[in-house]
Amino acid sequence: MARKLPDLKGIDWQADLHLFTCNGLHLLLDVNSGALHVLDDVAKEVLNELMEGARDLSPSAEALKATGRWGEERVAEVLEELARCQEEGSLFTRDLAAGWYRPPEALLQGLCLHVSHDCNMRCLYCFAGGGSFGGQKNLMPLSVGKAAIDFLLTASGPRRRVEVDFFGGEPLLNFPVVRELVFYGRSKARDLGKEIRFTLTTNGLALNKEIGDFLNSEGISVILSLDGRPETNDRYRRTNRGQGSYHRVLPRIKYFLERRGYQDYWVRGTYTRDNLDFTDDVRHLVELGFRFISLEPVVAPPVYPYALRMEDINTIREEYRRLASFYLEARSKGRAFEFFHFNLELNGGPCLAKRLHGCGAGVSYLAVSPEGELYPCHQLVGQEDFRLGHVETGVTRKELQEEFRQAHVYNKPRCLRCWARFYCSGGCHAAALASTGTLREPDPVACAVQKARLEAALYVLARSRINFLPEAGSKACQVE
Repeated sequence: MARKLPDLKGIDWQADLHLFTCNGLHLLLDVNSGALHVLDDVAKEVLNELMEGARDLSPSAEALKATGRWGEERVAEVLEELARCQEEGSLFTRDLAAGWYRPPEALLQGLCLHVSHDCNMRCLYCFAGGGSFGGQKNLMPLSVGKAAIDFLLTASGPRRRVEVDFFGGEPLLNFPVVRELVFYGRSKARDLGKEIRFTLTTNGLALNKEIGDFLNSEGISVILSLDGRPETNDRYRRTNRGQGSYHRVLPRIKYFLERRGYQDYWVRGTYTRDNLDFTDDVRHLVELGFRFISLEPVVAPPVYPYALRMEDINTIREEYRRLASFYLEARSKGRAFEFFHFNLELNGGPCLAKRLHGCGAGVSYLAVSPEGELYPCHQLVGQEDFRLGHVETGVTRKELQEEFRQAHVYNKPRCLRCWARFYCSGGCHAAALASTGTLREPDPVACAVQKARLEAALYVLARSRINFLPEAGSKACQVE
């Protein structure tokens, strides 16, 4: 009886599949279905040959060069296994949304409230210009904050859950307003049958018992800034007197987290060109007892010496793979921690709109300046060209909002045939504007970093979900 072979007609090998090897493990991602397959050496070689030849017709074992190395029977088994995966819908699938997708109407879900355009630190890599975002130092009045929450609760329409992020500068410099806005927001949301979730990002320098007790008692999620090792942190994260902040901030952060039971937080670091060995910074944070860790590439134009460049990508890729190994090693030794960008869901993850739009900047997510002006995101605050309106009047520049609404993956030529498109969602809008000057052309460095990080995340997922690794000569294995 003839073996069943895969049907390869119309397969876009670049857009719909991604075959790579990470830390010795061969992985194949079927982009559209989200299925991740672990391959042995034979299956990898066959897939590589099929991809390089971009065959339009179903192949036969005899026609493949791999037959000479592995034998006709073994190659035929691989082809049959590929056909089985295709039949069950986990391989060689098509992007069914590309032809019909239309972005959802603008419906607000979250606001980033810049309650402070001032800061008690002067981080040298700060994209916010010391916290003032290129303008005057200013604190948000309570009246503006209340108007912003009213706007959110109205513009969110039927959404039951909404979010408010307190941001700066350093938001704790305006703590009395933060406190009153939490009370006000909870009360107003309750009256409307809604729920409001609060998050606060802080450098930790102003954390004290009073503030910590309030954040804990009110269940406010907290993002705490710390870059890792003392020398890494103090290189750029300095006080307004130019001193290193590590030994001043760390005791405050630890005291705060101890009182909240080390729950509902992220310790967020930034890596630059000066610490491309950032796995050691993550290791340091783990050794300090932190469990929820995020590490982000620096936001900076290439003219700055600490900015990431394309020539750094190979190093960054290898470092993410080293981080993935450390992550798995820590789990195996009972020292498990969460790394934000390794929390990847291939099948049960974000809805289609979020996969294609990402953070929703300018549409479902807006930022509010201390004066109440609306912007598409926190990184664009203060840039007049991107002012959308005001909390008192709502979004008045509908045409600008429409530009952000249409800036989804299917309208970005470079993203349209990229294997990472559903997992990076087209990249950061602010980074694209800073790098290329347009929403529809992503920053190439940011893209390369995203892909390197995604490959490491896929590797972690594969190693976490399977109970064995296939030996040479075994069949391909799908990660469940």
